[in-house]
Amino acid sequence: MSPRKNRRAVSGPSQKGGGGSWAQETEEGPDGEWIVRTIAGAGSGKAYRCPGCDQEIPPGVGHLVAWRAGEGGDDRRHWHRPCWQARTRRGPRVQRSRNAPRY
Repeated sequence: MSPRKNRRAVSGPSQKGGGGSWAQETEEGPDGEWIVRTIAGAGSGKAYRCPGCDQEIPPGVGHLVAWRAGEGGDDRRHWHRPCWQARTRRGPRVQRSRNAPRY
């Protein structure tokens, strides 16, 4: 049996390189106005550290990216959705050790 010839060759950028589908919206909260972008699991190709729980968000896990409106996104952070929703109830607790990796 000969191999199928009607399949296209895969070319172009890697599928795991990010740049997948996302949805963006503006949220108003007691801590100001935020631009929130929801990232699908398939569009997440890197590991990030959530500032809400200080745990790693592994590649392939859906999460959201938030930054203050009007700041251009230079200080954006990747959050777990429950951590983002609870950010006003939780106090700031930095638990990183001195040599922990920062994302």
